[in-house]
Amino acid sequence: MSKFVPDKMFLRGVLLHYFNMNKSAAEAHRILVDVYSEHALAEQTCRKWFARFKAGDFDLDDKERPGQPKKFEDNDLQALLNENSCQTLKELSTSLEVDFSTIGKRLL
Repeated sequence: MSKFVPDKMFLRGVLLHYFNMNKSAAEAHRILVDVYSEHALAEQTCRKWFARFKAGDFDLDDKERPGQPKKFEDNDLQALLNENSCQTLKELSTSLEVDFSTIGKRLL
């Protein structure tokens, strides 16, 4: 039987639940480790999210980060794959005018 592997959005929702139950970030982290072991968030990550919740920010999505903007949107890549799902990374990178490693990272 396969075991449930939580994604980051699920774990953030769990953290919000523990925050609303007046648990500390350290307590929430201990519970996550007990339940999800190696799939749990780091304690520092739990503290970061609790600080956001305490500031009134309950949005579980990642914030925009400074840096170089995306050179293409994922839906552009998806459109190319919908046309022909057998394209190589090289073909996709040529079509989107980006390095093939960028395509590889987006496909992971």
